[in-house]
Amino acid sequence: MAIDLTKVRNIGICAHIDAGKTTVTERVLFYTGKIHRMGEVHEGTATMDSLEEEQKRGITIQSAATTCPWNYNGVEYKVNLIDTPGHVDFTIEVERSLRVLDGAVAVFDGKEGVEAQSETVWRQADRYGVPRLCLINKMDKMGGDFDYSFASIKARLGANAIPVQCPVGNGNDFKGVICLMNMKAMYWVTEEQGNNITEGEIPAEHREKAEMYRAMMVEKICELDDSLTEKFLTDPSSITVDELKAGLRKGTIALKCFPVLCGSALKYVGVQKVLDAVVDYLPCPTERPDVEGVDPKDVSVKMSRPHSDKAPFSALVFKVVSDVAGNLTYLRVYSGTLGKGMRVLNPGNGKKENVSRLYEMHAQNRTALDETGCGQIVAVVGLKDSYTGDTLCDPDHPIILERMTFPEPVISMSIEPNSADDKKKLGEALTTIRREDPSFRSNYNDETGETIISGMGELHLEIIKNKLVRDMKVNVTVGKPRVAYRETITGTAKDIRGLFKKQTGGRGQYGDAVMTVMPMTKEEADAEELVMKDGVVFEDKVSGGVIPREFIPSVEYGARQAAASGILGGYPVINVRAQLVYGSYHDVDSSQIAFEQAGALAFREACTRAGLALLEPIMKLVVTTPDEFFGNVAGDLASRRGQIVDSEQRGVVRLITAEVPLSELFGYTTTLRSMTQGRASSSMEPCTYRIMPDRLKDEVLAKA
Repeated sequence: MAIDLTKVRNIGICAHIDAGKTTVTERVLFYTGKIHRMGEVHEGTATMDSLEEEQKRGITIQSAATTCPWNYNGVEYKVNLIDTPGHVDFTIEVERSLRVLDGAVAVFDGKEGVEAQSETVWRQADRYGVPRLCLINKMDKMGGDFDYSFASIKARLGANAIPVQCPVGNGNDFKGVICLMNMKAMYWVTEEQGNNITEGEIPAEHREKAEMYRAMMVEKICELDDSLTEKFLTDPSSITVDELKAGLRKGTIALKCFPVLCGSALKYVGVQKVLDAVVDYLPCPTERPDVEGVDPKDVSVKMSRPHSDKAPFSALVFKVVSDVAGNLTYLRVYSGTLGKGMRVLNPGNGKKENVSRLYEMHAQNRTALDETGCGQIVAVVGLKDSYTGDTLCDPDHPIILERMTFPEPVISMSIEPNSADDKKKLGEALTTIRREDPSFRSNYNDETGETIISGMGELHLEIIKNKLVRDMKVNVTVGKPRVAYRETITGTAKDIRGLFKKQTGGRGQYGDAVMTVMPMTKEEADAEELVMKDGVVFEDKVSGGVIPREFIPSVEYGARQAAASGILGGYPVINVRAQLVYGSYHDVDSSQIAFEQAGALAFREACTRAGLALLEPIMKLVVTTPDEFFGNVAGDLASRRGQIVDSEQRGVVRLITAEVPLSELFGYTTTLRSMTQGRASSSMEPCTYRIMPDRLKDEVLAKA
């Protein structure tokens, strides 16, 4: 079942919330023949929004995968498509999708241009080196402006945007799209659901703008290719459309440029041409660099796998979904083939797994497969110990592919089961959710008897609560959301002793560790090539055998346990460099437990002497408000200890970017709406941690 990989495209559709991603996906499924009736997000009938929460709220929460065929110029292509969420609380869904994709379509609102979450998604795609093309959607929207949106892609994202289309009119006057390659106007009939495209001459009033954009396109493409540059300087009229397309494809795959298209998915305009552009400009699996990894036996040894069915099998788990038939594990196959009933190795934990069933996915529906090959995105049933970010490979040719990075949660709340039966069910339910969502954390506090759940925002936790109650039938009572504070040190403390000595008749316990602590950020640790784990760098500076080598890991373990449990108010201690500089031991009484205790004592005492401070999470908040409410919004932000870092005028609205402590932002959306007669909107994302003022620190610690 060899598939021609040049005819495969693995793409994602990603953007800011409400830019129209799911509507674009719905139209794509319809035009590729995957569905025969288009659903609408605002009616709660979109195919890819299959969760009840998604249909109720009109937002995407989980990334959904599907496979659809596309016939382009008589050639059949296979498009593996992932629709991702736009809301920042579910940014992990975007992160893991981009990790396994070969290309992406970034969708922008034709009126708003580049918005806050568009920038986040763009940076994530940059991190994974994903080629993109841009779709300026909602060109029919009142106030839609192609020129403004195109300029914002260049200015706010710093992207080398190249127009390949421009609109026939804007807003209410939007009628169709001009193809700048062949300089033809294209029109879609809304009543026919955009099935037929008619081509015609460019209207006279739009000719000048089209020629301006065409000249820009040709010049920018020629800059990417030396042979085209020469032609452009000597005889520009001899450059053919095929040469322009080839130059643009090469530049897009090399991340040197980003083609820009336009349309209106809601009005059925331009979607088929987006699919054509996906085939024309985005890479097939073999055009991406070979996937890189390391040798499980020696992580300093770099390895790679070519995109070939003949190479040893390797795949990355990028999503796990609990299902009645067993866990559904989504994989991107990078090399080799995978068959039903095959035995594969998870080199991360050394366990072998059985692939009992293999599926091609279409949102919630699935088609059984006997075998799949390189470059494909599939789901399997039968894996028991493999989670998001894990590698699966041929047991005889092990490799560990690069893992994904998951953000730390910024908000937590207590959750309590209502009965003993619910308590039993809650543990299993939380394990299931943790397996599905790597940005979710849960832990049980022995002292308070509470279960604490942590996530990326209020909406994230609310949806998890609803999932527990409605889908998993666990009756729980939830407390108020709480902020995930951290502790840190403000100074240095040198040579602080932690001595653990116990004599109870017979063999005693003796451990003695001397530690120095100082502040250190993640960036500083990276610059010095030190390993920072959970916010703490531990260094063994002991010489002369004053502590036997076998006890040093115990000292480290004790110090890390002390850091995790906190000193001031039970919050984890971060940004600390701890050096074990001296110590002593007893031939008989010293043990690993004694040195664990000594390490914990030394760490706690050293941090206390160095001076402890409380860190609070700061959010980057972007508020879009009509100009007349600017004063009210700015005053309210100041009262929340917010700092306005940027204010930008966009027509009649003002875009305010501020950094505000998370603790001041609970219920902010409701306050903002009432303050601006419902006309302002906001989005936020984690920014950094900063030291809290002493007055507020004491209040927080009094409640801790």
